Amino acid sequence: MLVDTHIHLDAAEFDADRDAVLAAARAAGIGRFVVPGVEVANFDAVAALAEAHADIRHGYGIHPLYVGKARDEDLEIVEDRLGRGGPIAVGEIGLDLFIPEPELPRQEAFFVAQLKLARSFGLPVILHVRRAVDHILKHLRRIEVPGGIAHAFNGSRQQADVFISMGFKLGFGGAMTFDGSRRIRELAATLPLDAIVLETDAPDIPPAWGQGARNEPANLARFCEVLAGLRGIPFDEVAAATTRNAAKVFGEET
Repeated sequence: MLVDTHIHLDAAEFDADRDAVLAAARAAGIGRFVVPGVEVANFDAVAALAEAHADIRHGYGIHPLYVGKARDEDLEIVEDRLGRGGPIAVGEIGLDLFIPEPELPRQEAFFVAQLKLARSFGLPVILHVRRAVDHILKHLRRIEVPGGIAHAFNGSRQQADVFISMGFKLGFGGAMTFDGSRRIRELAATLPLDAIVLETDAPDIPPAWGQGARNEPANLARFCEVLAGLRGIPFDEVAAATTRNAAKVFGEET
C-alpha cells in the first residue's frame, strides 16, 4: 500500500470524475490519501470526503496563499474544527515567498497561530515551504510541534537535515521526475529513506510525463518507481518505507 500524503481531492478539477480518479488510484496501489484544508471555505468539502471514504484522511489549515482574504476570526474556526476530532493534521499551513508581494507579516501571524494550535492539540503539521524554509525553521525552533511533513521540499541538504532533526518527514512527488530537477533528485537519492514520504499534490505539480495535464493520485505509483530508481533499491522497499514513514507522522497503523 502506498500513501499519498498530500492531495487536493476536493479541487474543482476533480468534480467531473472524482470517483473514477479514486478508483484508478486504488487500482494502482494507493491505499491512503491525505487531503489538507487550505481555507475555511473548503473545510466542509475535505471533511465530507473523509466521511465518505474510509481511505481518506484530512487536515484543517489556512494556506499562506489564502491569508490575504482570510479573516482573523477564521483562526477560531480552525480551532473549533480541530477540537471536534477527526483531522489528523493541521495544514496546509506555512509561508510562501515566491509570490509577488507576499505580505510576510500577515503570513507569519497566521502561521504562528496555527503552529500554536498544532502544539495545543498535539497534531502534526503539513507545511507549505516555498522559498521560505529558513523563515519556517525559525518559527519551528520557537514553537515545537509534533513533527509533520515539509511538503514539496526543495531546500538544501543542510535545511533538510534540520527538518529531520526536528522529527519531520520531507515530501517528494512530481518535481522529482524531471531530469533537470538535479537538487531535488539528489536529495531523493541520498536522504535517509526513513525521512521521505511520497505525495502528488494533485491536481498540481504534474510529472515529467504529464506536463500540461492534470496530475492524478494514480501517478504516485510511478513516483515510487522513480524514487526506487534514484536510490537503486527495489520498489517494494521504497513503498514499505514511505508508507511506514507516513504512518509515523500521522500516528496511524498501516
